[in-house]
Amino acid sequence: MKNLPLAARVSRREFLGRVSAGAALFSLPRPAAGQPPARRKLGVALCGLGNYARGQLSPALKLTQNCELRGVVTGSPEKGAVWAGEFGFPAQNIYNYDTMARLADNLDIDIVYVVTPNALHAPHVIAAAGAKKHVICEKPMAVSVAECDAMLTACRVNKVKLSIGYRLQFEPHYEELKRHARELDWGMFTLMSGGHSFVMTEPQWRAERKLAGGGPLMDLGIYAVQAACMAAGGVAPVAVTAFEAPKLRPEFFRDVEETIAWTMEFTSGAHGDFSTSYNGTLDKFRAEAAKGWIEINPAYSYAGLKAITETGPLNLAVPPSQQAVQIDDFARCVRDDLPTRVPGELGRRDMVIIEAIYASAAQGGKRIVIKA
Repeated sequence: MKNLPLAARVSRREFLGRVSAGAALFSLPRPAAGQPPARRKLGVALCGLGNYARGQLSPALKLTQNCELRGVVTGSPEKGAVWAGEFGFPAQNIYNYDTMARLADNLDIDIVYVVTPNALHAPHVIAAAGAKKHVICEKPMAVSVAECDAMLTACRVNKVKLSIGYRLQFEPHYEELKRHARELDWGMFTLMSGGHSFVMTEPQWRAERKLAGGGPLMDLGIYAVQAACMAAGGVAPVAVTAFEAPKLRPEFFRDVEETIAWTMEFTSGAHGDFSTSYNGTLDKFRAEAAKGWIEINPAYSYAGLKAITETGPLNLAVPPSQQAVQIDDFARCVRDDLPTRVPGELGRRDMVIIEAIYASAAQGGKRIVIKA
């Protein structure tokens, strides 16, 4: 799946200027009295009110200019009431997971953002689509390619848009990475490396296969998969090879991997070597070409990303919230009937890759050819 190109080829200076201008939009004041009114904001309902919703999406939805939070779907009425009070929406806009069909009758809500555990993404996206609401689904899209297909079908049948919560596709450092991959000013990226890891210290659903579908590959490694495909020009790899490391804490990671490493091969001859773990520290992406290289470190965090190239550090203007940019872009696509740069098909592509990585590791590092 190729990323959408810029309307015209631009120089690096022009590109960085556009990135800076885009980030600056978040600091602009509202139109003064007498100016044309802003276009209608779309209504968003969050489906799932866990840590990511509270810590990242909640503040992001206070910055968005094309949409605003107008409802929630939660298993806790008490929690829903707190959110209603904070964001000023009525109690009737609080739904539970069994009443999502009633969203169809609520004209206040245009978009449902599904941010429940991975194994619940498919049923909740399908329910939202059935209510004729456009959907953002947090990554990973689902826990299997088959679920992805069911989600895509539900959205297509109900004529609603589906977007995946790939915030880094909008982040300025990755926009610069994609520009180099597109314009080939350094030549083609031929070697990628890095990964994403942290030490999980407390039991949580992300370490339970029935809810997460897998371990750190589903949660963290997917960022490296995305970055490698960006550096390869937006295309998927043709083959993968993977190995799961022995578990140092088997009692903690009973039914998911603790650490896994993999290689991705592309038709161009490029390849990437990556790893991810719930028992380590790593937050880096590097791409090398014949005439230049870029390293992003930290690479996948919600803020504070830094990049250096062979000519020195990149000083890019960044928005106050990656998620605000991501959500606002989808709201604009819905309102103006435009394609999203992070469609469900992109999420499905990555699940194909992830399934292949798991299959290779399960077979002791067998080379698995990627099939669309």
